[in-house]
Amino acid sequence: MVIKPKIRGFVCITAHPQGCAAHVQEQINLVKSRGPLKNGPRNVLVIGASTGYGLASRIAAAFGSGANTLGIFFERPSEEDRPATPGWYNTIAFSDAARAAGLKALNINGDAFSDDIKRQAIDLIRRELGPIDLIVYSLASPRRTHPRTGAVHKSVLKPVGQSYTNKTVDTDKGIVSQITIEPANEAEIADTAAVMGGEDWEMWIDALLAEGLVAPGATSMAYSYIGPEVTWAIYKNGTIGLAKNDLERAARKIDASLKAHGYGRAFISVNKALVTQASSAIPVVPLYISILYKIMKANGTHEGCIEQIQRLFATQLYGGAGLQFDDQGRVRIDDWEMRPEIQAEVARIWPQVTTENLASFTDIAGYRSEFLKLFGFGIPGINYEAEVEPHLPLT
Repeated sequence: MVIKPKIRGFVCITAHPQGCAAHVQEQINLVKSRGPLKNGPRNVLVIGASTGYGLASRIAAAFGSGANTLGIFFERPSEEDRPATPGWYNTIAFSDAARAAGLKALNINGDAFSDDIKRQAIDLIRRELGPIDLIVYSLASPRRTHPRTGAVHKSVLKPVGQSYTNKTVDTDKGIVSQITIEPANEAEIADTAAVMGGEDWEMWIDALLAEGLVAPGATSMAYSYIGPEVTWAIYKNGTIGLAKNDLERAARKIDASLKAHGYGRAFISVNKALVTQASSAIPVVPLYISILYKIMKANGTHEGCIEQIQRLFATQLYGGAGLQFDDQGRVRIDDWEMRPEIQAEVARIWPQVTTENLASFTDIAGYRSEFLKLFGFGIPGINYEAEVEPHLPLT
């Protein structure tokens, strides 16, 4: 099959297996080039492990610390006339590379919100790994079937309290326009918190603690985003931000629980705005990212997912001066993004951007390139005109 990118809205519905593998290898190479982590993890569980920050965490742990890993994810394999999802191919590439390096790379493909997947993970950890010393919670899902009630919760990306109007960009067509988003109702707010909040993270930790599978001194962390004021109505103060508040509540509770058991710590890492499958779906945010990329690249401080996570691991989690918390108890790896001079430049450029000057005022080309890389396209050295085998098994 010759596989080309097919974009619908904010998602690409095709993925290239060789391109995904090359993208994973780029990330592995970066981690290896920066040397080993100091006192890094040995057994790692990543919940949401196949793309974005979750995949980067798995790579940083395995190739920075020689860690054995278990990844949990929900990906679609290939079908007769269509390739698999990028996360499927990413996981195969990671697993092959880790096993070639003599590391255990265990995988479970299924609904991480379910009790069944938690039981499968516990059985596999007990049989193959032993107690876990790093648990990364990095799920990004539009819906959750609650394992206790059976209710199906669907998340929404809406403001709270009043409608919101601002600029956004169609990243495919390059058109800048105004968008108005109506506010969420109470049910939508609650549903978004049920999907993207901290309850499921708590359930994972409780299940591991009950089985004695958390190692002494273990760390658990989840990822979040705050961003600048220009995005707050749709993000920080919107439905997704309220869900992230619940994630922070869960972090405090998990941290207290781990400490009470003598195990370790839990916290939220606030990360930089990046092109991910999740961020591409949020109105306003892609335009902000396009502006931010141009400024940070010019400033020499731009990072992708893997650079962010490798820096978190190497300078705070397993090296440097240790974890540095803000006044809310969060680790801030968005520190370079949120520097006053960077945000002042974003604020200067934002009102000037139009469809006509988009290419000069922003790094829309870089945004598009990073977006396509998520699906294995635009990777140097890959012949995208050649036929490729899309039906790859995941083991």
